[in-house]
Amino acid sequence: MSLVQKLGPHLPYLRRYARALTGTQKSGDSYVKAALQALASGTQDLDELPPRVALYKLFQAIWGATGAKLETPPETGDTVSQRVMRIPPRHRQAFLLTALEGFTIDEAAQILDDNAENVRQLIARAQRDIEAELATEVLIIEDEPVIAADIEALVLDLGHRVSTVATTRTEAVAAVKLRRPGLVLADIQLADGSSGIDAVNDILKGHDVPVIFITAFPERLLTGEKPEPAFLITKPFQPETVKAAIGQALFFHVERPVTA
Repeated sequence: MSLVQKLGPHLPYLRRYARALTGTQKSGDSYVKAALQALASGTQDLDELPPRVALYKLFQAIWGATGAKLETPPETGDTVSQRVMRIPPRHRQAFLLTALEGFTIDEAAQILDDNAENVRQLIARAQRDIEAELATEVLIIEDEPVIAADIEALVLDLGHRVSTVATTRTEAVAAVKLRRPGLVLADIQLADGSSGIDAVNDILKGHDVPVIFITAFPERLLTGEKPEPAFLITKPFQPETVKAAIGQALFFHVERPVTA
């Protein structure tokens, strides 16, 4: 089996990481494309590493080599730019690799060419910086009571407030009219047959808020072939995964005017 074949199944998750790291699908996917081009050219020798670790290590090499030149420069005074300046990229990378992507400390250290103790310190610093950002109202769209309760507890633990827990598209849209959220956590398949995606689309017509989708099939929304969400949580999820996604979604969001 070729290296390309070994790495292929991990590409959707690398896109998730890249988008969370850069804050947009466009920038994240640009880095993934550059990494794949390097892989195709045979300039990287990663055969000695587990396939997933090798893929992310290659991505990190491209990230470091480009110096973020593939990203669209933010406008002067841009809120995201200010937030990025407060959280060094190295800290963000270590945090996402472990909390969002599920790598162990040792694996993250391999990917980042660092040692485990340094990675632990990077993660702790990133967590403190992210949690210091704005607290907000959170709308949860989830029809499974146990999962909804778990998510609500995590949201409250981070210092945010839960505005509503909606179980259907109709409930979610109605809730936003009564109390505007600063973040939406949405399941995709709801009990009454309605779609969390449709609910979010309805909400975004009138409000520009960051959205995190929850799904058991993230690969369906991480193809790189069309506009897709930057932030996903995979079911079943780990608490730190939810915290990481919430922190990143709020960290990178800059509200834009919505035209009716």
